Amino acid sequence: MTENAADEPTTTFADLDLKPELLDALTALGYEEPTPIQRETIPTLIAGRDLLGQAATGTGKTAAFALPILQRLAPGPRGPEPSALILVPTRELAVQVSEAIHKYGRGLGARVLPIYGGQPIGRQLQALGRGVDVVVATPGRALDHIGRRTLKTGSLAMVVLDEADEMLDMGFADDIESILESTPETRQTILFSATMPPRIEKMVRAHLNDPSRILIARERTAPGDAPQVRQAAYMVRRSHKPAALGRVLDVESPTAAIVFCRTRAEVDSLTETLNGRGYRAEPLHGGMSQEQRDKVMARMRSGAADLLVATDVAARGIDLDQLTHVVNYDVPSAPESYVHRIGRVGRAGREGVAITLAEPREQRMLKQIESLTRQKITIEKVPTVADLRTRQLEMTRAALEESLTEDGDALDRFRVVVETLSDEHDLMEIALAAVKLAHEASGASGDEEEIPEVAARPEREGRGGAGGSGPKRGRPPMSGPTTRLFVGAGRSGGIRPQDLVGAITGETQLSGREIGAIEISHKFSLVEVPEASADAVVTALRAATIKGKKTAVRRENP
Repeated sequence: MTENAADEPTTTFADLDLKPELLDALTALGYEEPTPIQRETIPTLIAGRDLLGQAATGTGKTAAFALPILQRLAPGPRGPEPSALILVPTRELAVQVSEAIHKYGRGLGARVLPIYGGQPIGRQLQALGRGVDVVVATPGRALDHIGRRTLKTGSLAMVVLDEADEMLDMGFADDIESILESTPETRQTILFSATMPPRIEKMVRAHLNDPSRILIARERTAPGDAPQVRQAAYMVRRSHKPAALGRVLDVESPTAAIVFCRTRAEVDSLTETLNGRGYRAEPLHGGMSQEQRDKVMARMRSGAADLLVATDVAARGIDLDQLTHVVNYDVPSAPESYVHRIGRVGRAGREGVAITLAEPREQRMLKQIESLTRQKITIEKVPTVADLRTRQLEMTRAALEESLTEDGDALDRFRVVVETLSDEHDLMEIALAAVKLAHEASGASGDEEEIPEVAARPEREGRGGAGGSGPKRGRPPMSGPTTRLFVGAGRSGGIRPQDLVGAITGETQLSGREIGAIEISHKFSLVEVPEASADAVVTALRAATIKGKKTAVRRENP
C-alpha cells in the first residue's frame, strides 16, 4: 500500500519507541520531530518488514533507515561481522551516511565503516579485521571485499539500497545482484529511490519480500506561499552560454551554487571562465584524486569558494547546507537526473532556485522534465545589461545602507573630507562621486555586451521516431566536404538517432543541423559529420559515453 504522510498529526521521536541513547543523540543534534518519511519508515523497519521507499533527496531518509539499524543492534559486546550493509552510489554519500550513523549511534558504541574506491584498502582491511557493526559501501568496493572474503555477509540482518536508481544509472546492477546473492535469504531488505522506473520494480520483485511501500511526495506549499524550489530556464545559444551564466549569477547572487556540466573538459573550462569573472569557483569531476575532491569540498563548506562546477557522477551524494542555487549548464539528458539535481536545494523550509540554460533544440527535453515533475519551468529572458546594472546598483545601495547602519561611529574620521569638499562642491555631488567610487570598487562591470535573445523552437510534428534508422528526414543536404564516422553501438544497444545527435552536440561545438545522415544497424551506427570536425568528434566521443557506455568511435575508412 502506498502511503503519504503529509497530513499526519505531530509525532515525536519518543513516540517511535527508540532507545534512550538514540533519543539523547537526536536531542543533542537539534532534531525536534521526525520528517514524514522518518515517521512512516522507522516503525515499519523496527518491526522487521522489507520496505520500498520513494523519496527525493533532502527528505531525511538517512535517519529513516539509520535509526532502525541502530535500534536493532544487539546490546553489549558484539561480534566482528557486520549486521547491516548500506549500499550507496558514490564515495561522497558513503562518507556522509557513515558520519550520520556515527553521530546517531555514539551512545550505543556503534562501529561504522565507510568503504569506497580511492581510499587505501589497507585501512579498510584493518578496520574490517577489528570488527564493525555497519558497513556503508559503494557496490564495486563492497563486491571487491566480498570476493577477498574480508567483508563477511553471513551475519547480515539488514541490507539497504540507498538511491537505487542512481546506482543502476551508474551501471552497478550486476554488482548489486551479486552482493544480494551473497547475503542470507532471511535478511531484511530496504530500498530507497527518488524515481521508480521499471527496472527498480523488477529488482523489488526479485529481492524484497512483500515490502511495505511508502511514498513521500514533495512538500506542498499553501496557496500564496513561495514554492520551495523556484525553477526557471533561459533560452540561449551555446556560444553565449558562458556569458549568460555569468549574467544570471550576477543577478541572482547565490550564497553557494552547484553548476552541473556534462563533461570533465567543460567543467575545467567553465571553472576557469567563472574565476576570470571574479567568482570563487572550484571544479569537481571524476578525473580528480580523492585528496583533490576533499580539498574542494572543504573550501566550499568553509565559504572559501561559492561555486562548485561539477559533473553528475562527481556530485552525487554531495550535501551542502549553504547551497541556494542549482544550475544546469545543459539540460540533463534524463529527466530523473534533473530531479536529483534540484533536490539539493529548497530543504528544511528554505527556498532554493533551480536554473537551466537551454538551447532552443532542447525545449522538448524541458517538456519531458515538466511532465515527470508535474511542475512548471518558467522560461525567462536572459538579464539584459540594464538589468545587470540595476542589480549592481541595488547591491551598492545595500552595502552603503549597511555601512550607515553598522559603522556610524567609524564614519566620523571621514567627516573632514566631506566638510573640506563641501566648501567648493554641492553635498549631492559629493555623495554621487562617493557612490560612483564605491560602485566601481565593488567590481561592477561597465563594458558588458548584450546577449542575443533566442526564442524557443516551435514543436514540429513528424520528427524522427524513436527507433528509426537511415537519413534524418527533413534535413537539407550538408554543404562542404563530409565524412562518415563508425560508432560501435546500434539498435541492440537501444541507440536512436537522437542519442547520437545529443552525444555529438553535447561533447563538441557542432550544432544539430551540422550533422548529416545517420544510419543505425543492429550492432553499429554510421554518422555523417563535416570533414573539418571529424577528428574532434572522434576524440570527444571516445572520451564520453553514449547511453551510459563507452563506445568505439572511428572514421568509417581509417
